[in-house]
Amino acid sequence: MKILIACEFSGIVREAFRRRGHDAWSCDLLPTEIPGQHIQDDVLKHLTEGWDMIIAHPPCTHLAVSGARYFKHKIIIQNEAINFFLCFVNTEVPKICIENPIGIMSRVYRKPNQIIQPWMFGHSESKATCLWLKGLSELKPTKLAEWKRYRCKCGNVFETALGKYGCCDYPAKPLWDNQTKSGQNKLPPSASEHRAKDRSRTYHGIADAMADQWG
Repeated sequence: MKILIACEFSGIVREAFRRRGHDAWSCDLLPTEIPGQHIQDDVLKHLTEGWDMIIAHPPCTHLAVSGARYFKHKIIIQNEAINFFLCFVNTEVPKICIENPIGIMSRVYRKPNQIIQPWMFGHSESKATCLWLKGLSELKPTKLAEWKRYRCKCGNVFETALGKYGCCDYPAKPLWDNQTKSGQNKLPPSASEHRAKDRSRTYHGIADAMADQWG
């Protein structure tokens, strides 16, 4: 198949499909991190070039659920982000996946077909990711990772042996490798120039599942 991985600079998903014999291309304003078939350009210029499948990763910075209604400038930027997302929805390519973190598109567009986590695909990390699908089946988990510790609402961390609850009768939640004790991501503050790029890379286990199950 001829496949476009839209808004991908890492090349991770592109290469997963290429290893399985597909004519896969990534496209982003940034150069690719992995040398290969990459279009460094505005992806909207390339949506009608005969693709059999598009897997799109539109920027999520301005699609968060909070804040926009209070700031006029933010509303304008958010509307631009929504319209960019919908460009992938409205393309006539037969197979489409659009991925984004949990945000306003569940309300503005529709609820996602599924929400996946890296720990469903062999990574001991947490990052809820929504998938809106057209002509594609839901991804099946390939390898459930196990967590080693629990985190309690109060901030304490417990070993798995303590069971379902932490302290003060609060339900304990898994503490994944990419989380602090409070459940926040360990990456540096949002001002860090590398944070957005680091968070946008697709996990290899998810990329392989896409290539195996959709390719």
